[in-house]
Amino acid sequence: MPTASSMQEIPLTGGPVEFRGALEWETVGAGVLPLRLPAWTRAQYPDAFTRGVAEMPTGVRLAFRTEARRLELQVLTTVWHFDDSPDPMGPGAVELVVDGEVAGRAEVPVGNVVRLAVAKAEQRLEPGAPGAARFADLPAGPKEVELWLPQQTRTELIALRADAGVVPPAPSDRRRWVHHGSSISHCIEADAPTGTWPAVAATLAGVDLLNLSQAGNAMLDPYVARTIRDTPADLISLKVGINIVGSASFRQRTFVPAVHGFLDTVREGHPDTPLLLISPILCPSLEDTPGPRVETPEGPKATGDPADVARGALTLNVVRDTLARIVAERGERDRNLHYLDGRELFAAADVDDLPDGVHPNAAGYRRIGRRFAEVGFGAGGAFGR
Repeated sequence: MPTASSMQEIPLTGGPVEFRGALEWETVGAGVLPLRLPAWTRAQYPDAFTRGVAEMPTGVRLAFRTEARRLELQVLTTVWHFDDSPDPMGPGAVELVVDGEVAGRAEVPVGNVVRLAVAKAEQRLEPGAPGAARFADLPAGPKEVELWLPQQTRTELIALRADAGVVPPAPSDRRRWVHHGSSISHCIEADAPTGTWPAVAATLAGVDLLNLSQAGNAMLDPYVARTIRDTPADLISLKVGINIVGSASFRQRTFVPAVHGFLDTVREGHPDTPLLLISPILCPSLEDTPGPRVETPEGPKATGDPADVARGALTLNVVRDTLARIVAERGERDRNLHYLDGRELFAAADVDDLPDGVHPNAAGYRRIGRRFAEVGFGAGGAFGR
């Protein structure tokens, strides 16, 4: 059995480790922070919440090849503690994937805590200490390894250690799938980093995932469109609607040109790439009642007036009809633009796996991933071979 002193430190940057699912990284106080959106986009974020979710590494993993039997990843997490809730949001886990199969899971400790007083729009940071995710008894011999970071927790990478040498991973010939959506694609509630629905679908389909989803922030932001435009991609999907209706941030007059503008920007960099526009999954409170959505003791409630729909207010059903129409109209000149009704992924029959009325639970996310692998990547799907 190797001793702790036999572990060697592997450089996180400028060496054999490849960051997958991240577009760049930056040096921070504790180490290295992987970024799913480029650093230049921060100047355009509307608030600290947007930055916080953008820095959560859903879908981000470290990839390398090694004969090591033991690995250790030292990290500093930052978790959120909302108002007077008794416990902060759990920091989640690092998952070990060996030769494409999940081979281990290590819970990461709470590091920094950001205490949020939402009603007062206040926050304060309580600094914490780093901790480590450790894995032992890896299979003998050379192997392809990925370490998937927690999807719900800002994670600074301080050090990677192994009891054998590390070399770059084998080059991948997989198609690159770039996806953008809301919390329902970010999947904070998933039971593991590989349990988010985009990760499940990507694994089943054998593609390389870049998940640009941002909980609460799928707002057709131009900086996201420009990021996708400038990022190599073989497949692109956009899941649009739930945040827009839930916050009442658009009306029909502004929503339609915003969708067109987002698509136009993406098409500047990817004129012929298969592009799938996905409408919202089921959310009972917002199906036929406009937002904004508020939390009540009985669950989420839409506070808009259904009569306002005739004057341009948005509901989920209005959004679905609008997106389908936009795709049909643009499809006359864009044969690689497709539409998918989100209820094909999660509908009324699945409502038992929608505990808060908005977000699926872990089982629901995995079901969405399996269904998307079938309808999106299967025969006749937008991403089918």
